[in-house]
Amino acid sequence: MEITLSKTLPPYPTFVEGIRRAPDRGYTLTPAQTATALKNALRYIPPELHEQLAPEFMEELRTRGRIYGYRYRPQGDLKARPIDEYKGRCIEGKAFQVMIDNNLCFDIALYPYELVTYGETGQVCQNWMQYRLIKQYLELLTRDQTLVIESGHPLGLFKSKPDAPRVIITNALMVGLYDNQKDWHTAMQMGVANYGQMTAGGWMYIGPQGIVHGTFNTLLNAGRLKLGIPQDGDLRGRLFISSGLGGMSGAQPKAAEMAGAAAIIAEVDASRIETRHRQGWVGHVTDSIPQAFALAREAMQHRNPVSIAYHGNVVDLLEYAVREHLPVDLLSDQTSCHAVYEGGYCPAGLSFDERTRLLHENPTEFRRLADASLKRHFEAIRTLVGRGTYFFDYGNSFMKSVYDSGVTEIAREGDDKNGFIFPSYVEDIMGPELFDYGYGPFRWVCLSGKHEDLVKTDRAAMECIDPTRRGQDLDNYNWIRDAEKNNLVVGTQARILYQDAEGRMKIALRFNEMVRRGEVGPIMLGRDHHDVSGTDSPFRETANIKDGSNVMADMAVQCFAGNCARGMSLVALHNGGGVGIGKAINGGFGMVCDGSERVDEILRSAMLWDVMGGVARRSWARNPHAMQTAGEFNRTHADGYHITMPYLVDEGLIQSLTPGLSEMKE
Repeated sequence: MEITLSKTLPPYPTFVEGIRRAPDRGYTLTPAQTATALKNALRYIPPELHEQLAPEFMEELRTRGRIYGYRYRPQGDLKARPIDEYKGRCIEGKAFQVMIDNNLCFDIALYPYELVTYGETGQVCQNWMQYRLIKQYLELLTRDQTLVIESGHPLGLFKSKPDAPRVIITNALMVGLYDNQKDWHTAMQMGVANYGQMTAGGWMYIGPQGIVHGTFNTLLNAGRLKLGIPQDGDLRGRLFISSGLGGMSGAQPKAAEMAGAAAIIAEVDASRIETRHRQGWVGHVTDSIPQAFALAREAMQHRNPVSIAYHGNVVDLLEYAVREHLPVDLLSDQTSCHAVYEGGYCPAGLSFDERTRLLHENPTEFRRLADASLKRHFEAIRTLVGRGTYFFDYGNSFMKSVYDSGVTEIAREGDDKNGFIFPSYVEDIMGPELFDYGYGPFRWVCLSGKHEDLVKTDRAAMECIDPTRRGQDLDNYNWIRDAEKNNLVVGTQARILYQDAEGRMKIALRFNEMVRRGEVGPIMLGRDHHDVSGTDSPFRETANIKDGSNVMADMAVQCFAGNCARGMSLVALHNGGGVGIGKAINGGFGMVCDGSERVDEILRSAMLWDVMGGVARRSWARNPHAMQTAGEFNRTHADGYHITMPYLVDEGLIQSLTPGLSEMKE
């Protein structure tokens, strides 16, 4: 068996007009590093083609900041097809091809020609040579083999066994000394590091629906916790402002409308607005700030939900609200600030096209303008918060970017290691209200591509939820009940549904039974890495862990290792996530339901582990809801499971031994 690229040079693909393209990422390599980068790319290519391709690769590196290998991109749109239309020797090999193509299709990918799925820089793999080789490997993969992927590179097929993972993926796991943005940028240009974001490099992205449910839960619970909205109420008559309409951030207007709010979302890229408007994910479009507020005000007066895309910079929008003394209930930001100097944040005063040109022509000036804009952004937020607005950081590294721009007062005591003066949405909302109970972004894909299969799975999932158990269960029951009418699918037939450990296992086993009975085709299960156990990120996923262990990455790595040991079909571990290199370690899984008893056994073990490992860690941090959940789990799963429980200490005793401590900081 020999797996290699063809000795016949493929024709250069035609680029479809109107499809977004990634900006120049910056070429900063030394001559010696450049030589290595070229050798690294050409090692995928048969030697007889080197003379022709070396200049092409050099031009890509010089003008795009990395080698994409455009020559090897297949022509046209890479839409996911039904699983039976893919070649493969095992169902998992064909299923992963569905997922990869779904990540890269024109409807979903942010920059399809640069393999970027979402988040400005989150790639499926580094280049199109890797893509072609991965596809070849997946076509040949058997149930006695495992394909190993390292930062997009298919290392090879290795003999294993049917109950081992079929694919193991890691992305950008830098050694600590080099785990920073500057050294990653060098490694990226040299073709040895891939920024997999979360579900881009893990092949499990399902379009903006993947974050709609989490945004819906976040907004509703923000209203309940901060605005006094009752448990059975919604956000009618309330105003939510944010920015970003890209891959993940594009969920904001849809989720806000579903929660009943009036939402104004700023976006500088007209093409992203057009995409969301065409898909029905945003209702109104305007480039007038007064009109945006007028539309919102009218909807609020009539208590009607509305979503408005403002084509312009969020800084201008917020400064207008400050000047005009306009009340804002909820405020956030979802620009790609983990890549703030790579174009993820557009400075106020620049159009989107000017931003792209300046990135290429003068990255130093771009950085200066971005820093100045972040300072203005912060000042507007601080003023609005002082007037009663609830601002939450949406885990996009916004507050860290403001701090890095020179605004040290955004950090507690002026040091970012102490956290920030505004809360993370996980710290205030998602952590205590969802993650501590084990609720997180469970998702599935109907690999048949049939819409009727999705409808059947929606109904089955709803039957597995008891809406009277907790308020969270009622929210989730209502979500899945209304999922079809809310028209959430972008790309292939997929669904997201927040569930806890027991809920996920029940639904997964039900789905596998439906496959076994022939009621539906095979189903791919997965989750966002942004979950209970999947990610260690001090100011995002683990922001409400206050025992000092929020800086540790043990949980994500143990989750990854445990999922491998239990036989999940695909297991992934990445550096960076949604907040940037060196700021998070995150992992996820994919599990193919083929109807077999083997899969049932894996689901019974792995589903509980994947969630309860994180609940156990949160319980050990003395989070009250997690302690309750872990204690109940110990009672109901005494045969084979036990979570170590913490003893609580009298605060008076601790304060008596720490003179000068004004209040206990758990």
